[in-house]
Amino acid sequence: MAVKINDKYQWTRHSIYKMRHYGLSAQRIKRIIRHPARIEEAIVPNMIAVMCPDKNREIWVMYMVMKKSIKIITAWRYPGISSARDPIPKEILDEIKAIV
Repeated sequence: MAVKINDKYQWTRHSIYKMRHYGLSAQRIKRIIRHPARIEEAIVPNMIAVMCPDKNREIWVMYMVMKKSIKIITAWRYPGISSARDPIPKEILDEIKAIV
């Protein structure tokens, strides 16, 4: 899988490995980040988890907002539908939308 490197998105090796494992493209990950169905605080501090439904599953992406870019940490398919947890405050969402 070739992930194009640019200034807006940074990809960890783990995220590239997981995308390959679950058959997810870089474009799909970017689309989930730009237009998520649900946004929550990730279980890791200072990170954000976003989700988009896919048939009877969910596709999740966990990322960190840097100064002028987004660092994608991991992505995965969740079998089934998960329950909602901690939503992200509106001020932080506005800051993320300014970067994306």
